[in-house]
Amino acid sequence: MLYETKGPFRTMVDVESGTVDRGIYADEGIYQLELERIFARAWNFMCHESQIKKPGDFFLSFIGEESVIATRDKKGELQVLLNSCRHRGNAVCRAEEGNARSFLCTYHGWTYGLDGQLIGVPGYKDFYHEQLDKSQWGLVKAGKVASYKGFVFATMDPEAPDLEEYLGEVGRMGMDLLAEKGDLELVGGVQKNLIGCNWKLAVDNLFDWYHPQISHASAFMSGFRPQLEKLSQEDQELAKIAGIGGGGARQLQRAVLGAYGHAIGGPRLTKIERDARAKLGDKIEILNNDRFRELPQAQQVLGEVGIDTAGHPNIFPNLWMTGFQLSLRLPRGPSQCEIWWFTFVPKEASEERKKVIVHGANHVFGAAGLLEQDDGENWDQSTRAMRGVVASRYPLNFQMGLGQTPVSVNEGVAYIDTNINEHPQLWTYRAWAEWMDAESWAQLKQNHSAAPKVGDLI
Repeated sequence: MLYETKGPFRTMVDVESGTVDRGIYADEGIYQLELERIFARAWNFMCHESQIKKPGDFFLSFIGEESVIATRDKKGELQVLLNSCRHRGNAVCRAEEGNARSFLCTYHGWTYGLDGQLIGVPGYKDFYHEQLDKSQWGLVKAGKVASYKGFVFATMDPEAPDLEEYLGEVGRMGMDLLAEKGDLELVGGVQKNLIGCNWKLAVDNLFDWYHPQISHASAFMSGFRPQLEKLSQEDQELAKIAGIGGGGARQLQRAVLGAYGHAIGGPRLTKIERDARAKLGDKIEILNNDRFRELPQAQQVLGEVGIDTAGHPNIFPNLWMTGFQLSLRLPRGPSQCEIWWFTFVPKEASEERKKVIVHGANHVFGAAGLLEQDDGENWDQSTRAMRGVVASRYPLNFQMGLGQTPVSVNEGVAYIDTNINEHPQLWTYRAWAEWMDAESWAQLKQNHSAAPKVGDLI
């Protein structure tokens, strides 16, 4: 069944009953509208500034399904350009990254500067009789481009709010959980693979702490984190107090909810756990990931809520941070998603520690990651079932924790401390419906859900 793509989509996400219509994962018309109303106007992560350090450096990225070039022009300013020639639409950049003085369309030779301006047209004098206004036929440029602590974002919609306003307290906190880990540099190469799933299921899963002890049981049994096995019995007990090891779901959770759909979901890192991690010191690389929380600067930036938050952030719509990694869930149709993984290391880290970080990045997530292989199989099977005629009559259940724990607010940040729950997932789908129902940024600003208030039950 093709849903009426003009909405209202809020009828498909029932936040009162905690149910979501399966049609949002399967309908082609809905998917096409997602590309228009979400990806074409949201702030999308492009790359890290370390990937485009010098004028002419470029990195090929995506906004929805559209290829874009993130680069620096001759003045060193950030540019994001639609990778499509204005003559016949051909790509003007084929390499995934590199350095260039200009971008040439291999079809007819139209040439564009690093700022997107059309600077060369074969036959300009003889064929166009010098009547082509080159100033009007440059590459399509992003509406806005900005960087947050080295992470480059772009939006195609000039009506979008500025990046920091868009991120808000929760989006900035999510980025800070990675940015405050030190002076970061990107490990060469981006892991990319296709999974047969709807992009929203891959986003949904990053908040899900209900599944690890089931889906990842074999991974945890395999001992894929060898550092844990090498610990003494006393230190293994300390690791459990620190919330590491065993593969079980950690009960104490924190959901942090922000405007425009940004959210963080997962374990709350209590003072007891932080102290246990400090005692273990450098014995476990996993714990090293959180040592930055001891630094006064990080504590000041993250605040009381952020310093205890150890869950996974999602910057709406599709950017996830975990450990020293960042992941994009790029839409490739209602039933396919391209997963990108960027891995960072602290510049000051020893070569040995960098190798440990990269080894973990390769073996946990990505195409070869033990956890993501489990996850990908689940997402694939779930997506297949969404297309069923009978199955589509029955909504999905997101009722875990619904209306049970009142919201707290600290320093302007709304959060819920509870056990395992589905607050971040339902909050994301609520935002999805609001984005889909809004025909413009002005309408979205007026009608989106602000962060919940103290005492709210959601």
